Amino acid sequence: MAVGWVLMFSVFVPPTESWGEEASLFFDIIAVFAFFLGGGNLIRVHLTKIMRQGEGWGFSLVTIVGFAVVLAIGLFKIGGKMVEPVDAAGTPFELMFRYILSPLQATMYSLLAFYVASASYRAFRARNIEATILLVAAFIILLGRTPFGFYLTAWIPDSLSIFQIPNLAVWVMNAPNLAGQRAIMIGIALGVISMSLRLLLGIERSYLGQE
Repeated sequence: MAVGWVLMFSVFVPPTESWGEEASLFFDIIAVFAFFLGGGNLIRVHLTKIMRQGEGWGFSLVTIVGFAVVLAIGLFKIGGKMVEPVDAAGTPFELMFRYILSPLQATMYSLLAFYVASASYRAFRARNIEATILLVAAFIILLGRTPFGFYLTAWIPDSLSIFQIPNLAVWVMNAPNLAGQRAIMIGIALGVISMSLRLLLGIERSYLGQE
């Protein structure tokens, strides 16, 4: 509560602006301990699976080895100079990121594309009016992002250019879609404000283990 009031006053009361900067340093200190807790929990969970040889324990072994290697290279700057950044071009850390982590991320997102496609097929089936509108809007946006959509409606004159699929896709994104996004953001903002007030006034105490 005290830190919350200090941060709020530092925004609205100019003389107390430095108080907010000082209080923000505590978040960095907490984040350091969070790194230790996260790393320790990662090691504990995967080592337990390796010792018990549970299902997929080989993946846990790869995780532990990768974690240890990257941590050692980052902490001790193995293969690089102490004066240069750890992710400088040509360092082992940068090479691992470029040739191991980036391809793995690309592979993961490529696999997710198939799951998204199957989920979209189930969600966009025209079962009712709302699903039909969603299906038509998704179809327009997909066509509007491809050359086929451009050539399909290129014959429409400029006076009716709004009906060209690429322009129609832009309109869908900037009008109905943006309106929905703003409604969601307003709802999130109201939720954040209400929770912040509960914390500042001492009403919300669930994080202390009690209601």
